[in-house]
Amino acid sequence: MIGAVPVLLALAFLVTALLYASVGFGGGSTYSALLALSGLDYRLLPLVSLACNIVVVTGGSIRFARAGLTPWRKALVIVMLGAPASLLGGLTPIRETTFLTLLGASLVLTALTMLIPVRDAEGGAPVRFARFMPLAAAPLGYFAGLVGIGGGIFLAPLLHLVRWHEARGIAATASLFILLNSLFGLAGQMLKNGPGLRGAAIGASLPLLVGVVGGGQVGSLRAARLLPPKWIRWLTAVLVGVVGVRLLAGV
Repeated sequence: MIGAVPVLLALAFLVTALLYASVGFGGGSTYSALLALSGLDYRLLPLVSLACNIVVVTGGSIRFARAGLTPWRKALVIVMLGAPASLLGGLTPIRETTFLTLLGASLVLTALTMLIPVRDAEGGAPVRFARFMPLAAAPLGYFAGLVGIGGGIFLAPLLHLVRWHEARGIAATASLFILLNSLFGLAGQMLKNGPGLRGAAIGASLPLLVGVVGGGQVGSLRAARLLPPKWIRWLTAVLVGVVGVRLLAGV
């Protein structure tokens, strides 16, 4: 089950990392979808997905910070609430049927959120509920650690909806949110699983990590403009939506 990872899967991870990094996300939801299709042990899936997330968003988070685009005062409040909750999510024991149900539901929800038009906050004042956005960080962080995603794919549309900040500041915040959630969620997953599963996860993830390193770096440099961002969102929505429905139908 966890032997040699097919070359096509590694290539799919490379392309996923490239596309997601180019629009400010890590790709955890699509990694999870691809791994679920590959038949990987559900206990290993969050470990591999979160590790790939970390590789992809680290470069982007650093570049956002160096460019002065990260709204640190506002972003740190959200991150400091989300990351500890992600650790708790990673530590939470979960049965396979429950995991697959939650993962399938999260993929369907991801597909729906990616179809929401992105609105820039420039030129408009934040709506009344913008100040309450940090309250969403903890539940999103917990869910991220539980199923092995970064959570930024859910956070960003909410921030855009309430005009929390301008678009680049939201992308920087989502990237930082994904990075810290993935780090803390991975720590929780590693503590929950024994040495045997950790070793198996390393063996399964190494070829995939090679792919996401290259794709993530190219994407975060924004050198790859293979498709318009809108097309990237739509194609990704179709992929994760179809897999989500398949998982829910098979539970």
